[in-house]
Amino acid sequence: MDQNEIAVVMSATMNKIKELVDTNTVIGKPIVTDDGITLIPLSRVSFGFASGGSEFPAKDRKGVGAGSGAGVKVEPIGFLVIKEGNVRMLNIAPTNNTVDRIIDMAPTVIDRVDQFIDKRKGN
Repeated sequence: MDQNEIAVVMSATMNKIKELVDTNTVIGKPIVTDDGITLIPLSRVSFGFASGGSEFPAKDRKGVGAGSGAGVKVEPIGFLVIKEGNVRMLNIAPTNNTVDRIIDMAPTVIDRVDQFIDKRKGN
């Protein structure tokens, strides 16, 4: 069965969205600094899609009305920082509530506790 004109419009719009939103949009290309630190940018991607149309009769030929639209939002949220085999998440998006802040602070607190324990063992 041949695709109707509305399906062609929808397919073209979806193909354009696929071009915009790929894995490199969500997880960016790694950036390596001179001192050996690797930064991997991370983004949040959201998109919406709408399409519709109608076929209607005309006197001498079939008429079609179709339209589609899409919106894409790319929001940077942070970086994965890789240094000397350790991986950390550096958030750049603001945290919205206390739970988010606690989760963001947990790796730093754990590292400080580990450093404190290591210093105590060394004495």
